[in-house]
Amino acid sequence: MLRESVYLKPEEMPKSYYNVLADLPFKLDPPLDPQTGEPIKPEKLLAIFPEPLLEQEISEERFIPIPEPVLKEYAVYRPSPLIRANFLEEYLGTRTKIYYKYEGVSPTGSHKTNTALAQAYYNKIVGTRVLVTETGAGQWGSALSYAGAKFGLEVKVFMVKVSYNQKPFRKILMNIFDGNVVPSPSKLTSFGQTFNEEHPGTLGIAISEAIETVFKENNAKYALGSVLNHVLLHQTIIGLELKEQLKKIGVVPDMVVACHGGGSNFGGTVLPFIPDVLSGRGPNIVAVEPESCPSLTKGEYRYDFGDTAGLTPMMKMYTLGKDFVPPSIHAGGLRYHGASPIVSKLLHEKLISADTVGQDEIFEAGKLFSKVEGIVPAPESAHAIAYVIKEAKKNEKKTIIFTLSGHGYFDLNAYVNPMSEKRI
Repeated sequence: MLRESVYLKPEEMPKSYYNVLADLPFKLDPPLDPQTGEPIKPEKLLAIFPEPLLEQEISEERFIPIPEPVLKEYAVYRPSPLIRANFLEEYLGTRTKIYYKYEGVSPTGSHKTNTALAQAYYNKIVGTRVLVTETGAGQWGSALSYAGAKFGLEVKVFMVKVSYNQKPFRKILMNIFDGNVVPSPSKLTSFGQTFNEEHPGTLGIAISEAIETVFKENNAKYALGSVLNHVLLHQTIIGLELKEQLKKIGVVPDMVVACHGGGSNFGGTVLPFIPDVLSGRGPNIVAVEPESCPSLTKGEYRYDFGDTAGLTPMMKMYTLGKDFVPPSIHAGGLRYHGASPIVSKLLHEKLISADTVGQDEIFEAGKLFSKVEGIVPAPESAHAIAYVIKEAKKNEKKTIIFTLSGHGYFDLNAYVNPMSEKRI
């Protein structure tokens, strides 16, 4: 059988984002002001976010139009392909059909570019000069640097130190797009200076440094690559395209799988399927996270800060605690203590499920996928692959879709020997 790939024409790309909040039979718990413990007033958040993104954060409109300048930039790499994993199926000898939505075709190699372009555009139209952010493995930092170059914004990135050292080519990519990247904890912020030189860093610390910088910089705003409602909103272009592609080939999935760190790739993939789940016709939806940072499977569902210093509003989510320091795994994009409030609520209401896989298992799955399917997956994406392989080995007659959220060509160092201290 020849490889089966499903493409949409550029004109078939979705023209609006899908907002799942319009269809949920329950409300999300509001973010709380850390100073008062009361629901935070949106205007208080204008210090770090532009008004158009705050409007999207609280909107209950079902569809929000994608601006033409953003659509024009999306057309560089979207619609992304849906690919049948024929070779993987053949290798496993399974009756299970496996498809993957491949987001590694973006200019920076991951799904993060989808929201980076939107956030840069909305900041540009309100006159923002500088965007400041954090990044784990570097996918988000490189995506925002690219988007900043496209829309004429300066970008400053605090990159979690362990990933900064493990992934040198991500730094180079950010620099190519004129992004300024430093390891976190850094000596550039008061909060960063409270940590010793040996601290590996966390996304929570990097977020704190980024927000502190926004408060000090003139005409600067903060950009977050995951967790928040408007970020997942922008990423729904993945799931909307996916549903159109499945319709073209007459496939109804039994299961939809994606890796989970903060929730951007997972939410973007699965949220358009939630109305089907609510109607009783939907697929089983599974979030796959690392055993070493299991916020959904081992965290508590409660209010917590999104950052370590406690500068962000408190959000109701599954969390391991803002002070949690995860092991220095190579899937740096999944080393986050919390989870998206939307994803957390869906899990709490049992509309989705979550599971974990270990680091050895994900790299074995990533290597296998590289050999049979011809794409080296990002370590984050390999979590979904490892889970799908386990499911396919059950040899059930069903169809599984997963998102290959990015390629791993900037992460090859992680594949040398994931558990070894000796790196190239």
